[in-house]
Amino acid sequence: MIANAYELIVYILTTIGIYEPTYALFQSFGVEYLLRIIIVLVEIAVLFVFVLLTIMFLTWMERKVVAMVQARYGPMVTGPRGLLQPVMDGVKLIGKEDIIPEKADRWIFTLAPFIVFVPALLVFIPLPFGESLIISDLRVGLLYIIAISAISPVAILLAGWASNNKYALLGAMRAVAQDISYTIPLALSAIAVVMFAGSLSTVDIVNAQSGTWFGVIPKWFILLQPLGFILFLIASIAEMGRIPFDFQESEQELVAGFFTEYSGMKFAMFFLAEYAHLFAVSGIIVTLFLGGWNGPALPFIPVQITSLVYFLIKTYAVIFFAMWLRDTVPRVRIDQLLNLGWKIMIPLALLNLLITGFLVTAGVI
Repeated sequence: MIANAYELIVYILTTIGIYEPTYALFQSFGVEYLLRIIIVLVEIAVLFVFVLLTIMFLTWMERKVVAMVQARYGPMVTGPRGLLQPVMDGVKLIGKEDIIPEKADRWIFTLAPFIVFVPALLVFIPLPFGESLIISDLRVGLLYIIAISAISPVAILLAGWASNNKYALLGAMRAVAQDISYTIPLALSAIAVVMFAGSLSTVDIVNAQSGTWFGVIPKWFILLQPLGFILFLIASIAEMGRIPFDFQESEQELVAGFFTEYSGMKFAMFFLAEYAHLFAVSGIIVTLFLGGWNGPALPFIPVQITSLVYFLIKTYAVIFFAMWLRDTVPRVRIDQLLNLGWKIMIPLALLNLLITGFLVTAGVI
């Protein structure tokens, strides 16, 4: 059985008759490990290109969803129905002058955007895009995702502090407070799923949701964990800092928040990280609650293709909901946000965890 993307690449190369002679060639020079490194680099390159193309599409999609909600056209000039608008955005950002404030901490100011963007990519390593379509099935995959996601607020705090701008610092402090408030209910909701699946591996969690009840109802955890799903969804949107929880960059109050002083490609790194985070979080929600890549099998089509299609359909449905929510619900106040997190969501997450423990212990599930 093919377990991950590395084994899938080896299987494909073996099927077309390339892998064995290539491996023998590397082995004759005593550097067969280089072939493994090359395959891993190909995996990383494919993932990186996929993420960048996805981010470009999401920027176009967000404009179109906003336009649809507000009865407008959205981008229509650059390319068919504005599809080349993300390309023009990239050209514009590359051409903008990179300005660093005179009294800013230059090293930290320059490093912060990269610290934000890299964790947004690392989250994809244990995320299963389909059957066998995973970089590495870590035994603690879900714990790894939560831990990596916690790095971004630190980078945001560095960016706000290094800018030597009070608006930027306030936005960064809000981001950290917001992240701490909502990481707790998010983690507690995820633990309830782990209790049902009996594993922290994202692949095991998806496999635990395979099959149906009574031959019709899919065994998705959203049906066993409706409260956990709602809490995880709200906490995820809050962690992403999207409306109605975009206090880290609320332009009416803080100009542009923590990246007020950023321009050019440094600003683009924050922009890319935001949309990479949106896709990753939506994929995590699909993995934990919506059955992951599971779906009806189709004849004559490889399972890797059908599973990838099912995963992307579910993921983009979650993304569309997040975008629709942004265009529909007004921003709440910062005190309302923190009250919701500490006084309502954490107690509900603990209650959900308690009920899940009773069900698992009693053998009901």
